[in-house]
Amino acid sequence: MSVSDNLKRGTVELVLLSLIAEEDMYGYQLSQALDARSKGEFALQEGSLYPTLYRMEQRGLISSRHFPVENSKRFRVYYHLEPDGVDYLKKIKKEYAIINRGIMSILGTEDFDDIDIE
Repeated sequence: MSVSDNLKRGTVELVLLSLIAEEDMYGYQLSQALDARSKGEFALQEGSLYPTLYRMEQRGLISSRHFPVENSKRFRVYYHLEPDGVDYLKKIKKEYAIINRGIMSILGTEDFDDIDIE
């Protein structure tokens, strides 16, 4: 497993909850939003996305609602942020900011201007 895979794994809940906080979304929509907003740097496969959503639902952070797809017998499952999810998102955002600040201090920089990421 690559370093970037490990870093992504630690932030999956943070990014998913952040997107769901903006609006209720279904799985494919979440996947597309992650890809678009990260400019392709943060892609989640279904094998990681759905188990994470199910775990967060079991913990009461999100809930799901099934809506039929027009002109089809299928349905979409939209995920909604619950009050416990709002609280948890605030907590992990703060923890992420603290850890990120510490890492940036160790690297001796406040931003990535001096790091060649190309």
